[in-house]
Amino acid sequence: VQLQASGGGLVQAGGSLTLSCAASGRTSGIVAMAWFRQAPGKERDLLSSVRWANGDKCYADSVKGRFTISRNRPRNTISLQLNGLKPEDTAVYYCALQQVGAGRYNVWGQGTLVTVSS
Repeated sequence: VQLQASGGGLVQAGGSLTLSCAASGRTSGIVAMAWFRQAPGKERDLLSSVRWANGDKCYADSVKGRFTISRNRPRNTISLQLNGLKPEDTAVYYCALQQVGAGRYNVWGQGTLVTVSS
């Protein structure tokens, strides 16, 4: 299975963006999909995840109320709606997928850069 992320770009503080991630290849056996981000000089952080079977969602405190994750099971895609963007949201955003039996997110997209100007 492969992941292709898109939708990053440059936006002013307070603006919005929508990131998308499409899974292709052997997409059976998806346990969950998620969005992470990594700012320069920092570790990669989990932002939000969605369980594939029942749609349960989780959010990091830093983005709760501003970011919204959604999934489209027939199309094997997830999206992340980013609202109220702040300069500290500037990072490379990655989508990830956990397959059955993996126990962790084991498939990663290539990352898409989000830059928020003040």
